[in-house]
This record gives sequence, C-alpha cells and structure tokens, in this order.
Amino acid sequence: MTASYDVAVLGAGPAGAAAAIEASSHGLRTIVFDEQVAAGGQVYRASPRIEGSGDADGDRLRDAFGKAGIDRRLAHRVWHIERGDKGFGVYALGADGPFNATAKALIVATGAQERYVPFDGWDLPGVMGLASATVLLKSQRVLPGKCVVVAGAGPLLYAVAHGIVAGGGRVAAVVDAQPRHAWWRPDVLSRPDLVLRGIAWLNALWHAGVPIFRGRVVRSVMREGEALRVCVVGNGRVREIACDTVCCGFGLMPSTDVTRLLGATHAYEPSLGGWHVVVDDDQRTDVRGLYAAGDVAGVVGAAAAPFQGRIAARSAARNLGRTVDSEGKRERDRAARFGRAMTRLTQVDDEVIAAIPTGVTMCVCEGLTRATLEAAIDDGCTTINDLKSATRCGMGACGGRVCEDSVARLIALKTSRTREEIGQATGRSPLRPVELDAIAGDFDYDALPMPAPAPL
Repeated sequence: MTASYDVAVLGAGPAGAAAAIEASSHGLRTIVFDEQVAAGGQVYRASPRIEGSGDADGDRLRDAFGKAGIDRRLAHRVWHIERGDKGFGVYALGADGPFNATAKALIVATGAQERYVPFDGWDLPGVMGLASATVLLKSQRVLPGKCVVVAGAGPLLYAVAHGIVAGGGRVAAVVDAQPRHAWWRPDVLSRPDLVLRGIAWLNALWHAGVPIFRGRVVRSVMREGEALRVCVVGNGRVREIACDTVCCGFGLMPSTDVTRLLGATHAYEPSLGGWHVVVDDDQRTDVRGLYAAGDVAGVVGAAAAPFQGRIAARSAARNLGRTVDSEGKRERDRAARFGRAMTRLTQVDDEVIAAIPTGVTMCVCEGLTRATLEAAIDDGCTTINDLKSATRCGMGACGGRVCEDSVARLIALKTSRTREEIGQATGRSPLRPVELDAIAGDFDYDALPMPAPAPL
C-alpha cells in the first residue's frame, strides 16, 4: 500500500509531534512514523499498560497529537527512504505488513542514541545503558535491579538514580565522571526550574543514603556468583562496590542514519553530542525538501525540541506555498542554551578510551576486541569506513550505533587524526533490521522474470 502526503515526519517525540501538529494546522496532509506504540519519544515515554505517563508535559503532547488531523503510523519501523524528483519515498513495516508513503517534504526528528564507553565487563549480563534503564522505569514500571550502581556522565545519571529510589529500589552508588564544579556554570543556571528539579533529585538520593562519587569512572565489572563487583577509579583512589546491576552511559549522540542515507551535510561538534546534521536557522538541511528537528540536529534537549519541530514545519509549509510567519526562534535558542550545557557535561577525556584493556570487546555484534581493531588501525585503517571494510566493525544488528563513537575515538588516539578526518560510516539501508519475507510479500517464483544464461 502506498499513499501520498505533503509532509512526512519521522519520529513522534517532542520535536516530531510538534512538527506534525504544526504542519497539519496549515492544511498540509501529514503523516508521522514512529516505532513506539505511543507518541512522546524517550523523554515522555509512557507505559502501554497504564493510563497516563505520570508526566503532565508528555500527556499534553499525546493529547494534542491525538486530536490533530494527522495520519499516525505508530508501531511502524521505517527501514528505507529514497529521494526522487518529486519528493521522498518512505518504506515502513507495521503489524499489518508493509506500508509505503510519498511526501513532498520530509522532517527528520529521529532524536538521539546513547553513547557507550566500553570497559572490562561492560558486556556482562546485568550491565545495561542508562537509556535502557529509563525504558524499564518509564514504560514497563520495572526496576533495572535490586541493588544498582548508576555510572557515567550527564543529567540522565541522576534521573535514573532518582527513578530507582522513587520506585523503591536501592542505589548502591552514583559514579559521576564529572567533578562537582563542572555542574555550576552560567549556562547551566539559565534554567532555574530544571536546576531546582535536579536539586530535588539530589536531595532524594541524600535522604536515601546513596553515596555519590564525583570525578570517577567504572574501570571494570566482574561477576562473583550472582553478584557483580564494580571497580571504580578516580581522584587517585580505587574502590570496589558490590551490586547486582550496573547502569552506565555517557550522554546521547544525534541519530543521523536517515540524514546520512539521504546525503545531507553533517558536522562534528562535541557540545552538540558529536556528529549531527547541519541545518540553517529554519531547520532546513542542504537537501531540498529535507528538514531536521530535535536531537538529530544536535543534542540540546527536550525543551528546545518542540520549537525546532514547529519551525521546521513552518519552513516546509512556506516552501509548499503556504503563507506562514517565522516565530519561535528566540525561544528555541534560549532553550537550547541549557540543553547544550547538559550535553557538555556528558563529555569525558581520552583517558577513558586509553584505559580500555586490549582484550575488551569493543564491537559486540562482530566480537571485535580492542587488540583486533588496533591491529587494523596499525595496518592503515584511519577512517570508520576503512575499519568497517577491514574488520566488519559496525556491520552487526546495531549498525554501529553502539561501537562507532568509541571506535572512532580509538582511531583518533592511535593516529592523532581529527574526528572530521575519521568521518562517519556511510548511511545504508536497511535503517533497521527487518525480516526479508515481511517486506517481499507474496509472489510466485515461477512468475519471476529470469534472464537468459550468458553465452559461453
């Protein structure tokens, strides 16, 4: 089945939902695709079994999204997008089978993905990302463990620790890679309401007796029977902590697989989460008809995302012949200031990469250790695509989402090349794993046109 639209939006998080609502309000036939069963994205993720999310902002977003005149294709996995003379073709797979759409304009609001930094034992059962923990806490209302070490950098660290305590769990320790003074910067104080929320989280952790170790990182995790033993280093000290679960993450990176596939220009900026698609002041990329909003254009947080989405939709509406003003840019930039400050707090220095033991698996999908990757780098692999061709690094089910950043940092450490020189992996389809028989449909092998054998 194929249907035609004026605007297609990828993602129903704060940016995508706002973009779709805005586009529909200007009379544009709009369709939204999202893998989740409800709008809201990761930040406003709701439980499919419980009415309401407990988050007023998320519930308001879903209410407005449900009332707008939008074709909502939730629980649909977009696996391919192509660009043609008249717009874009979007290929998705839902519970009822394949669904294809064409659109004159495409707004990419695919958000961000978690950044992982490998350490000895990071691939053990019981070790998970901070974003995975938020899925359990928000969507399933399940604690990630009975006794949890929460480690990494950035605000998600304290959000997860607070969520565990609020849910009746025990946090054995919070291990923050940043020193205390890193949190007190003028741009952090630009949102006093969010600062107060963070202080409330800290206060709850203090009352629960949770120790917070600042300026330290997890060096290794070992299994001892049914328990985990976590080695924490920093400030000239080594400490071991017993637990049954470790939740660890180092912030977010823009999810650029779609914009890479479509050939848009990208740039590398650590304070925006790394590689991001480049947009102008109207959220337009340099590909005609292609717009980007939210964290895919730089991780600046949920507060800025709806403004970006609405600006992208208005820009698309103007290019499709509607008379629409340009508003919300000042609010977008003000909100982005705080979000960018939070992203800076997720950055850690190269010592963390240098400390990865040679036997640690860095590409889990393909089972590639640091030693294997370093050997390929020593043999002349100086870009992500070089390493991908030589070792299959990043060619597993995750498509490089888990390993690419740390592997690129390893190349930089070994060669002194910049991230711009190291580059990104080439965007390719399928964007997500899909079953071939699900997208091929029914056909008769005998009816397939077969070319004649080549002459000898």
